[in-house]
Amino acid sequence: MSAPDGSPVGTERSIGQLFASATTEMSALVHDEIALAKAQLKQDVKRGATSGGAFSAAGLLLLFSLPMLSFALAYGIRTWSGWNMAVCFLLSFAANVLVAGLLALIGIVFAKKAKKGRGPQKVAASVKQSAGVLQNAKPHPRPELPADRSPEAIEAVARSSS
Repeated sequence: MSAPDGSPVGTERSIGQLFASATTEMSALVHDEIALAKAQLKQDVKRGATSGGAFSAAGLLLLFSLPMLSFALAYGIRTWSGWNMAVCFLLSFAANVLVAGLLALIGIVFAKKAKKGRGPQKVAASVKQSAGVLQNAKPHPRPELPADRSPEAIEAVARSSS
């Protein structure tokens, strides 16, 4: 059986080994926190892109479909109801504006979700909290070693401290 740094259990680790182990673990923690921040930022960017796409689709729909859709809808309403052509064209325009408004609302919803996403801020707070905990950490008191330094006695001390 061995400790995480490869030294056998029951042997005393030097301060350098303990410091190296703590540095390695802290480095891994920082790398993991950075990876988490990147993943959350990527999700926020994806939501923002979806929002922009929905707004663009709303604008393009309104721009390119108005002439053809307006004529088709106006003539369809005229055929169905027999109303004046001007009223039919106004109803056709209102229907196009309604569809564009729905797409704009979808864009607003996704924009709010992207704005709410505070991934990097959460990670920064987590890093500060981890650093605060490490600053206030006190070393664990070690039990007194027995006078006889036999391997059995050392292993018993190692078992009691873990």
